[in-house]
Amino acid sequence: MRLLFLLVLFLSGACSAELPDLRSVAPELRVPAVTAGEPAAGRRVRRTLPPYRGTEVHHVLYLPVDWRADRRFPVIVEYAGNGSYSNRFGDVCDGTVESSSLGYGASGGKGFIWVCAPYVSPDHQRNQRLWWGDVEATVAYCTGVVADVCANYQGDPSAVFLAGFSRGSIACNFIGLHNDAVAALWRGFICHSHYDGVRAWSYAGSDRAAAAVRLARLRGRPQFISQEGSVAETQAYLTNACPSGRFTFVPLPYRNHTDQWSLRNLPERAALRAWLAEQLKGAD
Repeated sequence: MRLLFLLVLFLSGACSAELPDLRSVAPELRVPAVTAGEPAAGRRVRRTLPPYRGTEVHHVLYLPVDWRADRRFPVIVEYAGNGSYSNRFGDVCDGTVESSSLGYGASGGKGFIWVCAPYVSPDHQRNQRLWWGDVEATVAYCTGVVADVCANYQGDPSAVFLAGFSRGSIACNFIGLHNDAVAALWRGFICHSHYDGVRAWSYAGSDRAAAAVRLARLRGRPQFISQEGSVAETQAYLTNACPSGRFTFVPLPYRNHTDQWSLRNLPERAALRAWLAEQLKGAD
């Protein structure tokens, strides 16, 4: 039975190379450039939490075009994929907070505050572009940036979502469920391409036993899980690891390993937006 399952996965991967290229669909949205200055409606700006002033560690904050100071807004916190990534289809990722786009595509630039959070380097001097850097510092920055957005920019603490692509998708659990304090922040999760615990990677704690400890902190909250080609491997893993979980699985019929799909008017993006709207029902 296991051999049959592995064969199915192999054939699924082989078939994904035959899928159309995402570039055959023109993007509908363009992510705003990062600019200098103070946050304002429709602007995307570089910010640094007080403990890291004087270093290169920073996050990027976007206030939606409909932002105003007299109401609360739901928040999407996003983590980037690994830097120095490229594949034979021309997909690339530089691992920076500036290059992320999943949260912007999910919201369309309105109705949600969007924050791209960093992984903190081991020396605490810069953003980490490959894997996690200092995990504890990265988790602490995450909790700090959520507190800052909710205290100073009208973020709604009852409606904060964690999102990520590739490394960032793994980070939804690896960072976002690292301990009880950070796990308590989230209303839901958007995980695109890869998932914590599905396979072992080159860092400590990528094994399934460690992933199971993190997954237990999910405690029934919903996750939107998508991937290019097929989500079968992640779905099979979670069927065993968390059979009672509230998971929405959405395969993308394109071959590209990228978060750029969210910038296009696709049925899968419509499904993501409908999922977000559903999760916001009853928000305080």
